[in-house]
Amino acid sequence: MTAACSPLIVDAGGANISSLRFALGRLGCRAPLSADPAQIRAASHVFLPGVGAADAAMSQLESRGLVEVLRELRQPVLGICLGMQLLFEASEEGGGRNCLGVVSGRVRRLQADPEHPVPHMGWNLTSLSPDNALLAGLPAAVHFYFMHSYAAQPGPDTVAVADYGGEFAAIVSRGNFHGAQFHPERSGPAGARLLSNFLAL
Repeated sequence: MTAACSPLIVDAGGANISSLRFALGRLGCRAPLSADPAQIRAASHVFLPGVGAADAAMSQLESRGLVEVLRELRQPVLGICLGMQLLFEASEEGGGRNCLGVVSGRVRRLQADPEHPVPHMGWNLTSLSPDNALLAGLPAAVHFYFMHSYAAQPGPDTVAVADYGGEFAAIVSRGNFHGAQFHPERSGPAGARLLSNFLAL
């Protein structure tokens, strides 16, 4: 970690803050939790975590005046789990809730069947695209830990896919905005490598 690296975790009411901070600590990185627009704008890298419902999370961001702040960021941003879903244009959850709209596509509920109960919880093989800085040093296919009921279909910003009764976007990347549908902070060495790669952007 360089002296210029001063990451921040957006306080959007997510429940996976402690595990994310612990994972970053193992990388030698201290990332404060904040909902202050000035601190968010000043951070070198911004994490947008989340667990729960898109409607409630967007309402939290709106009440804290953070929607436009996040949309206008120019430094690297990483949405995790629900945080990744919030990067899309809208989510089926909450009756078609508009989201941040910085990544193309809409988020829809996973289709359950006897072999694929929802929520999707556990390790899932994920196929990665080559030549993306966020995925440097990772193999073409790797297991990550997922915990979600909604997902986006693969689209123009998708750089990794997983299959759970059908393919869905596991990692997206568009400009300075990136998202991981899984929990890198709970995904062992592969997740740690992705977090390290993000901090090196």
